[in-house]
Amino acid sequence: MANLTPQQRQLVEQWAAEGASLNLIQDRLRSECDTTLTYMETRLLIMELGVKIQDKPREVQPEEKPAPPPPEPAADGETGATDEAAGGTLKVSVDEVPPPGAVISGRATFSDGVTVQWFMDEQGRFGMRGPAPGYQPPAADIPAFQAELDNILQLRGF
Repeated sequence: MANLTPQQRQLVEQWAAEGASLNLIQDRLRSECDTTLTYMETRLLIMELGVKIQDKPREVQPEEKPAPPPPEPAADGETGATDEAAGGTLKVSVDEVPPPGAVISGRATFSDGVTVQWFMDEQGRFGMRGPAPGYQPPAADIPAFQAELDNILQLRGF
């Protein structure tokens, strides 16, 4: 195992108590004690010393809200989803006849009032055409649009 002096072992214990990670302990051994250990050797040293490495605090995941029930499509194939984050309404519709090369298509009107054409081709690739090149829908509308599109595709058997 590692040939560390009692002072060096005490330093390792101190660094671990201060919250140092294995990588940091390995780096400090190299820079401050002129001792090069592999990651595995450092890990075994920690186990041999009986030192506990402090875990990083984990981020608390926010509780997920249950998904609202899918909206029922209207007679014209249009559905609507309220986009609470943006304070507006997202409207998604399905075309009766998709354009050549698409198996399904429709239109989406985002909370900023801009309408785009969306489509899915025969290989399952999704695309959107905006009113102007480079148009980006509001970021807050994207999750609602994706959920609405998923609902539409499931209802239509895709």
